[in-house]
Amino acid sequence: MLRICSIFVLTCLALPAQADPSGAIRVIDGDTIVVGKTKVRLHGIDAPELGQPCTDAQGVSWDCGTWVAREVRARWQGQRATCTTRDRDRYGRVVATCHVGQTDIGQSLVSDGLALAYRKYSMAYDLDEKAAVVAGRGLHGHEMQRPSRYRNAPTPDTTTDRAGCVIKGNISRSGNRIYHVPGQEHYDRTRIRTEYGERWFCSESEARRAGWRKARR
Repeated sequence: MLRICSIFVLTCLALPAQADPSGAIRVIDGDTIVVGKTKVRLHGIDAPELGQPCTDAQGVSWDCGTWVAREVRARWQGQRATCTTRDRDRYGRVVATCHVGQTDIGQSLVSDGLALAYRKYSMAYDLDEKAAVVAGRGLHGHEMQRPSRYRNAPTPDTTTDRAGCVIKGNISRSGNRIYHVPGQEHYDRTRIRTEYGERWFCSESEARRAGWRKARR
């Protein structure tokens, strides 16, 4: 028995530790990226959700979550990152601090007002956010609910959002606006979250005018 246990321990010691993520970046949203083949939630930051609204100085509401995702994509898509794993979240994503060269991606996004410091998990970027607020950079020039509060807001009953309107306008994780009509493959399982900017349409022409495209299936 002792010999079997010794062999087991030696075998475990010989197994390589899981490597920290590294590789080319593919941006999913403002704080989630794929590094190589690993989905990574950037540690210590929180960006607005896709479809989350902000309000400008004139009182006009706009989709700042999708705007942030585009800005992050323009900066980092295809760049090579090296990451240090900090944790794993409830969705199975690796939570990590990632660098491109000497640049800390999370710190850069907070400093430029594209994300907030997520103080619940880290104070690393606290001063970076405060400096961005004082300078009015990025999101700090607009009114925005903190993403964590926005995510936890009560979900309204959206099954009868607009009487008689049955076309579902969904926003994908990558920010694509896609509508589903009754009878399509994914219609029944598509949920409409109006707090994320999703909506119901009464006709396909209405959906297309609003910038949605029809689902392929």
